[in-house]
Amino acid sequence: MSKNNINKVSLAGLVIALGIIYGDIGTSPLYVLKAILNHDLIPSGRFPELIIGGISCIIWTLTLQTTIKYVVLTLRADNRGEGGIFSLYALVRRQKKWLVVPAMIGGAALLADGIITPPVTVTSAIEGLELIPAFAGITREAIVLIVMSIICVLFFMQQFGTYNIGKLFGPIMLIWFIMMAILGGSHLMDNLGVLKAFNPYYAIRLLIDYPGGFWLLGAVFLCTTGAEALYSDLGHCGRKNIYVTWVFVKICLILNYLGQGAWLLAQYKNGTLDLGRNPFFAVMPDNFRLIGILIATAAAVIASQALISGSFTLISEALRLNLWPKMKIKYPSEEKGQVYIPGINTLLWIGCLAIVLHFQESSKMEAAYGLAITLCMISTSILFANYLIGKRVKRIWVVVYLLVYLVIELSFLGANLNKFPHGGYVAIIVGGILFGVMYVWFRSRKIKNRYVEFVRLEHYVPMIQELSNDKSIPMYSTHLVYMTSANNPKEIEHKIIYSILNRKPKRADIYWFVHVDIVDDPYTTEFVVEHIIPNDIIRVEFRLGFRVEQKIQLMMKRVVEELYANKEVNITSRYESLERNNISGDFQFVVLEKFLSNDNELPFFEKLIMKYYFFLKKISLGEEKGFGLDSSYVQVEKFPLIVSTTRSLHLRRVYPEGES
Repeated sequence: MSKNNINKVSLAGLVIALGIIYGDIGTSPLYVLKAILNHDLIPSGRFPELIIGGISCIIWTLTLQTTIKYVVLTLRADNRGEGGIFSLYALVRRQKKWLVVPAMIGGAALLADGIITPPVTVTSAIEGLELIPAFAGITREAIVLIVMSIICVLFFMQQFGTYNIGKLFGPIMLIWFIMMAILGGSHLMDNLGVLKAFNPYYAIRLLIDYPGGFWLLGAVFLCTTGAEALYSDLGHCGRKNIYVTWVFVKICLILNYLGQGAWLLAQYKNGTLDLGRNPFFAVMPDNFRLIGILIATAAAVIASQALISGSFTLISEALRLNLWPKMKIKYPSEEKGQVYIPGINTLLWIGCLAIVLHFQESSKMEAAYGLAITLCMISTSILFANYLIGKRVKRIWVVVYLLVYLVIELSFLGANLNKFPHGGYVAIIVGGILFGVMYVWFRSRKIKNRYVEFVRLEHYVPMIQELSNDKSIPMYSTHLVYMTSANNPKEIEHKIIYSILNRKPKRADIYWFVHVDIVDDPYTTEFVVEHIIPNDIIRVEFRLGFRVEQKIQLMMKRVVEELYANKEVNITSRYESLERNNISGDFQFVVLEKFLSNDNELPFFEKLIMKYYFFLKKISLGEEKGFGLDSSYVQVEKFPLIVSTTRSLHLRRVYPEGES
């Protein structure tokens, strides 16, 4: 969505917003109150305090965390209409170098959340079958099998794109929210005392006075886990559409929570309370429950779909920002934002199946859920505070923002840490591995850049020209293209000069040096051409946004066509027979692939980083494919990466006897 359209409200935009961004937070009533009731000990006579206080915590969490932090404040930090933690990082990364750390932590946490959300939402929906008499004898193995089958179909469908099926998401989620509002509203009269939950006094009292009340925040937090999606999908829906739909969504959510609470209080008063029943499904009329479960399952699938698609977008951004190894990216449709990454799809699929098999019950999965996403929210708070500083907001307001939200989110983190031994370790391990990949990829690049040798191009221009005109050397290619990492147009890597002049002299008519600069704007597609020696040596710099696919071969073709049309370059072959017939010369790309030289003496930690980096590089996409180059036009040359020279060797020559 363009910057011009970000503030426009449309009916289509409202329906799309419902379908895309509210899946996770919209399905939270399936398990939040059930998780609160899963508390180890409910003291005699204090059940009403638990329900009213718990719902009060939910209402004020949705207000402070989702409404104020994300909808009112964070959505303003759009990067040309795009949102998400990496878009926010792109806005502030030039302020302080260390901000890459919270960005990586937040990105890793979001990916870990993407592995846990599909199992917990789908399992919670399918477990509703246990409340239907016809399925009363359904076994745990059958539920696990159904959940795994749904997850397998969901991930299989990713390769075909979700544009067409995505058109159904909005109407289905609209039905879902209306159903929740009606079900909740119809039970308010069961016990109007539940309305006291709007008073924050009951939330505070629960946290302070109720036995183990603070640890209940771990369950309460589940009501806002999808808040990050509001910001991540800003570019798909637009700010004003999110503003309008959130009012509707929040009303439906609160009505449902209140209805569940009123029903529970009535059951408690009547002495018929069964803590083993999920109150979300228990409030449904018996003859509607099967339909309700089907709608809940559809909503759970949509919630899972949104997080999977969000994970693809997140990784594609990390790739452009050099925070993730190169991976194969596919674009299933022409629709903007439709991205499919086979490797990530397989990783998420295996992770989701492992979660289902390991925990089997949604109540156990909830223990792993929420811990990782708190780290993401803390990271967003840190990055957004720096965004406010960059916008010259008064420091007092920045301090107030940080104090309020770090206290809230660190409290949630502390409460969620109680989940660690009960399954939360899964989220931390997964998130830690993903953070490790990002850190190694980022850190290794910094280590390499310390030792990359750049030379002044002007010193070698005469030699390159002389080589180009030396007919005693066989022609290597009419047009020879090198990818260079030199930001300064007057410099070039020494290894490129070595490749042209020393390794095997490469005679060409025109030498092209191509540099890709990733800019903070998400969709920039610009190029700059510098004729170092007209018709002999040309430098092309592509300035691409971090959400733009790097199809360098296609882009180079467009650049050459424009230069030829403007008569800035002659692409005709200089072979006499071909030149007479006006035949264009060939293009050959040379990609220099590095390997770690044995002639290195690095500190232990950096040596570990570099070994892990080359392992990741070995299993990831090659440089040529990462740049979108056709392998038939690419020559890959391997160069040793010497990042630290060995100590000087003292060798003494010894002569054989009789020789001096």
